[in-house]
Amino acid sequence: MESHTFLLHLVIILLSARLMGEVAAYFQIPSVIGELLAGLIIGPSILGVIEISNSIHLLAEVGVILLLFEVGLETDVGKLTAAGTKALTVAIAGVFFPFVLGYLVSSYVFDFSLLISLFIASTLTATSVGITLRVLQDLKKQNTREAQIIIGSAVLDDIIGIILLAMLYEFSVSGRIELFTIGQVILFIGLFFLIAPLAAKAISMVIKKWDEKSEIPGLLPTSIVSLILLFAWIAHQSGAPVLLGGFAAGLALSPQFFFTVTPLLGQSEEFTYKVEKHMKPIVHLFSPIFFVAIGLSLNLRTIDWSSSFFWQLSGLLLTVGIAGKLISGFFLKNESFNSKLIIGTAMIPRGEVGLIFANVGYNAKIFKEDIYAAIIIVITTTTLLAPFFLRSLYKNKSNSSDTHPDAGI
Repeated sequence: MESHTFLLHLVIILLSARLMGEVAAYFQIPSVIGELLAGLIIGPSILGVIEISNSIHLLAEVGVILLLFEVGLETDVGKLTAAGTKALTVAIAGVFFPFVLGYLVSSYVFDFSLLISLFIASTLTATSVGITLRVLQDLKKQNTREAQIIIGSAVLDDIIGIILLAMLYEFSVSGRIELFTIGQVILFIGLFFLIAPLAAKAISMVIKKWDEKSEIPGLLPTSIVSLILLFAWIAHQSGAPVLLGGFAAGLALSPQFFFTVTPLLGQSEEFTYKVEKHMKPIVHLFSPIFFVAIGLSLNLRTIDWSSSFFWQLSGLLLTVGIAGKLISGFFLKNESFNSKLIIGTAMIPRGEVGLIFANVGYNAKIFKEDIYAAIIIVITTTTLLAPFFLRSLYKNKSNSSDTHPDAGI
């Protein structure tokens, strides 16, 4: 793509995201839905003005990394830590049930091969942490008790997903799974989460001192963005999803991280608020590109809408995909019915994570276009429906008398 064409495409992406986001907000719909629809409208599905390119994909990746940084920055580490057991419960249930149900449907209903069935089942285990967290932000619910469980579960889901993808890819290439290789991936991810927040905290203190002495404007956003991208790269090198690097950097700079983890390093809340003030415009510039890019990556024209096989497969996968995630919230104890429903619903959208699984399977020629199209429609539908359900559930919760005690998580 020529540079001037890319510039025009970027203009269209930014303006369409803003326009559709405003329209969605006007109708009291989460703005992320408007941005996803913007991608579908200007992409190959409807107008065909723009196709996803490497340049757009990279900007989208930066967008979701920055979004996860903002989430980490606003996360109450104490609540997130307290939610650990519940988050783990939801994550395990939210991987296990969609995987098993997806495998049973693929293998026993449609008689697919072992490898195809495993790949389809794995695609259903994903949770789009970017989509879910953006919806919670739009609803101003990112600091609720449910949100802390959702954040922890979604992060764990991504880690489990990466390990699962590594296992399946190796199985598709060599026909066997090397436990040593999988153990390495798990070890590197674990080390990253132990070391990264502490390192980010130490580096942020250097940035703080430098900012106090610098006479050149713009040092803070430049150095913080560099820090975020550095940790995203380190996360990738460790075998973890790159967006978790942004989350770790944000978590390290949050005021609560000082009291919870690193009292010796310290950091004033004033500095955190200063970082947040400088970073918000950058996050709001890049994060919509990510959601538009999801819409751009889908081509609904390639789907044979008259195929009974397509409707049967996509319908059954959509059913087990929603049910498998929804049930995960009901394994929690001491939570109200509405809270369990909110948590389960928040785990439903597949978004970019599901697309990664689907693309790996398709590019490796593990399944053909008809199966790929069915998976894409499941990913699209779960991504579009979940924000509507979440908004409705939170509205019902605020209007109901179901006031679950705000006891410890």
